Amino acid sequence: MSFDLSVISHKNIILAVTGGIAAYKSAILVRRLKDAGFNVRVVMTRGAQAFITPLTFQALSGNPVHTELLDPEAEAGMGHIELARWADLLLVAPASCDTLAKFAAGLADDLLSTLYLATNAPVWVAPAMNQQMWAAKATQRNLATLIEDGVHVIMPDAGSQACGDVGLGRMPEPEELAQQVTEYFHKAQRTIAEKFGMLAGKQITITAGPTREAIDPVRYISNHSTGKMGFALAAACYAAGANVTLIAGPVSLDTPNGVKRKNVSSAVQMLNESMQMLEQGCDIFIATAAVADYRVAQVAEHKIKKAGDELNVALVKNPDIVATIAQQEKRPFMVGFAAETRNIEEYAAGKLVAKKLDMIACNDVSRADIGFASDENAMTVFFAEHYHLDKRDLDKASKQEIAQQLVEAIHTALHHNPAVEEDF
Repeated sequence: MSFDLSVISHKNIILAVTGGIAAYKSAILVRRLKDAGFNVRVVMTRGAQAFITPLTFQALSGNPVHTELLDPEAEAGMGHIELARWADLLLVAPASCDTLAKFAAGLADDLLSTLYLATNAPVWVAPAMNQQMWAAKATQRNLATLIEDGVHVIMPDAGSQACGDVGLGRMPEPEELAQQVTEYFHKAQRTIAEKFGMLAGKQITITAGPTREAIDPVRYISNHSTGKMGFALAAACYAAGANVTLIAGPVSLDTPNGVKRKNVSSAVQMLNESMQMLEQGCDIFIATAAVADYRVAQVAEHKIKKAGDELNVALVKNPDIVATIAQQEKRPFMVGFAAETRNIEEYAAGKLVAKKLDMIACNDVSRADIGFASDENAMTVFFAEHYHLDKRDLDKASKQEIAQQLVEAIHTALHHNPAVEEDF
């Protein structure tokens, strides 16, 4: 069963700001949530507006700020109902003592309290108040009621407070709150992907980046690969429900969330790691790495000193990683990549057959707009003849979008050939 991951890729968050000095942190929180990719709308109580202006949140969120229960500009004047339906999460930060009491009692005398009762979205509250107000029996009783009602309470931090007291009651830092929200949706996405994702449960190994073949302790042979396409594919495969191991050459990229990473330098090291992953169980092998075709026959023990106008270095052929994996008795579904500068499709089709691949994606790295260092790509995908699938042209798009389309192409091939699918 295929699953449209775009449905869960952009979530809507209502950030409700209530009265308290911690409201200044909420402005930073909006920025952090936006940076993480969320759509953010801000709701402010009258108390919040005494500490910070709606204009600040409008500028940071890019959306109008909601302050009134009955909005004449909303459909039928029912702004709270529209907001309630729009939200994927209602986050109240800071949540004042008064707000907690309203929620617990089921009052609905302003926009926020009405929104709380009207939404089906999860509700999170980040209380912020004086330490004695936090410790009060009434506050703790209200918190217990909210927790029983299914509200997620983010515990306050301890420390110095604006009033001069020291104790529990400080709202956590915006970066921490944004991280918690991001992890919540990431976990929810992962749960869905594991059940319905296009590559749910598959064990996938991906090679990415260049290799470096040492000449001496300070010099090496390499290429311009940045690894961006392979890392984007690793993230897309993980989002589609797969267990992903990324074998990465020397690149300066962060490991995608949930992906296991093994760092290598040379082609021989990359092959050794690939063979280990094959022994551990590999359903799909995706070879995006730009592996050096040759390595130095004899690596110098010390730095080679400059002497004369020429330096002759003997090279020997490196192992062909993707072809080696494809020749194994228990071969996985094999996906190759062809980065060419001319006769792109001709060379790719030849590699598909010669290396006994199931699928190959090729692109023109001579183009500056989709070359190694670019954030965009455009590819043509070919399938082995027995799949009876036409080639696919993937128009220029971000490498993340191209990666998603490649995941869909792999999914199509796996389900188009029953004989192959039975092996998984």
